[in-house]
Amino acid sequence: MNTGQRTLLGFDYGTRCIGVAVGQELTGNTRPVITLKANNGEPRWAEIDDLVKTWGADALVVGIPLDLDGTRQEMTDRAEDFAKMLGKRYQLPVFHSDERLTSMEAKNHLPPNTKARQRRDDWQRKTILDQVAAQLILDTWLSDPNNNQPITIDTPTKETTANGS
Repeated sequence: MNTGQRTLLGFDYGTRCIGVAVGQELTGNTRPVITLKANNGEPRWAEIDDLVKTWGADALVVGIPLDLDGTRQEMTDRAEDFAKMLGKRYQLPVFHSDERLTSMEAKNHLPPNTKARQRRDDWQRKTILDQVAAQLILDTWLSDPNNNQPITIDTPTKETTANGS
């Protein structure tokens, strides 16, 4: 698929939930899709398999959390590991997108008159916020003129394989 015409899936990675959005490079349109459950950061891969196939994804974008000053945090490494697993599993280009403040900004993008705007239904609120955060991650990536460099997927070396690591 030509760069500029790809269908993208965006991910807001979390240890309990993973928000997913879809976007089109050509039009720049994005929309929230679903929030998947995760078990201590381990996604339900069959659900992601279905999404990649259903949407015909040509590339994947993962939000990378950083502190406001740009320093790394524990979730930075976990999100990067998730991005590498996506690349290995689907053999698609995977890109990082800075996700600073996307969760906070997602609250401002909640549809009006939705239960998710109220604190009474925390699960519904969380699932919608994660999807909208994934959409904002895609929006950020699409608007970045320097977004054309996919992450490098490490392949095991002979030494690593021989040591069983």
